[in-house]
Amino acid sequence: MKKFDVIIVGGGMIGLSLVVELSKKMNLSIAIIDPSNCNPTISESFHTRVSAITPSTQDFLYSINVWDKIKRKKGFSATKVWDQNSHGHLNFYAEDEGIEFLGHIVENDLIQSALFNAIDQSKVTMINAKLTELSKTANGYVVNLDNGESHSCKLLVGADGPRSKVRGLAEIKVTEHDYQQKAITANIVSEKPLMDTTWQRFLSDSILAILPLSENQASIVWSCKETLANELETKDTNAFNKMLSEASEYQFGVLELQSSKKSFPLVSRSAKDYVLENLALIGDAAHNIHPLAGQGANLGFSDVMELSKQLVKNLDKPLGDFMVLRKYARARRLDNELMSKTMTGLDWVYKENNEPIRWLRGYGMNIIDETPILKSFFQRQALGKVIKK
Repeated sequence: MKKFDVIIVGGGMIGLSLVVELSKKMNLSIAIIDPSNCNPTISESFHTRVSAITPSTQDFLYSINVWDKIKRKKGFSATKVWDQNSHGHLNFYAEDEGIEFLGHIVENDLIQSALFNAIDQSKVTMINAKLTELSKTANGYVVNLDNGESHSCKLLVGADGPRSKVRGLAEIKVTEHDYQQKAITANIVSEKPLMDTTWQRFLSDSILAILPLSENQASIVWSCKETLANELETKDTNAFNKMLSEASEYQFGVLELQSSKKSFPLVSRSAKDYVLENLALIGDAAHNIHPLAGQGANLGFSDVMELSKQLVKNLDKPLGDFMVLRKYARARRLDNELMSKTMTGLDWVYKENNEPIRWLRGYGMNIIDETPILKSFFQRQALGKVIKK
């Protein structure tokens, strides 16, 4: 049995960023446990899973010397939202906040690859295995793996996604909200330029997000009721292209698929406890939300920043000390829960199509759009930090 200071289960973007951050700021022995290859293969074509990275997350990735190593990223200077049923619209512009970009659309695999390559392999042990059991000890945890190995640690971190094995084995309860929707993701090419803008259209039975990857290429996230999602999944390419172009009102001319379609069910989850003694959950293992605002990855990176901050501030305390971990949990839960409930509320508002709700929805959108103080408030919340002009 090998002893580590920290074992992180999950070698995706969030888990790897914690490895890089802790290695930079603390002298710790760290192991990453993941059955998959944590260094994804990067192809010349765009990958289908992307994140809208905020300036706050960009600053964090820059601080750990990763941002400049990400090979492809597309800055967007505007976000435009329009509603099919109310004629409401919202337009956000980077120039209103005195910045160049509101964020960047970045492929998840490219972020993960850059993080993996930023790890000092001499200080970090990579273990290619599945977690099968864990047991609490006086000073931490022992983890048992499907390759027959067992290892101990003072701090166990679950960064293993929405169906977290760490969370389950630690018997941490979770609340779930099933939206009874699926998200269809794919890459597309547009006939007309996308103008460095992210686009979102609210339809009667779905929400379509178009996230630019280049001047005429984009990733789409089409959040649909299950019946529509099932129909879209079975459509051939020409029929899908027609439905997609119509859903965007031919704003960008004809839209055509460039990749296969993928889908996943939309379920929000929140762990009752983010932390136990010697154990912390981060990212989707602690919380995952509706992709409506594209904030999932940013919330996870914010978890990493806060957990690292608390560990560094409390070097005089034992690693894994519950009171230290609780400070992390308290700092993050409010933001995460607020974002989750906001997404659930917005989803409800845009699903309702009776006349009074439609009128209020459109009126509210237009009021915000025409009121600079209100619009700036919402924009700054989305940016992840207060921007100083």
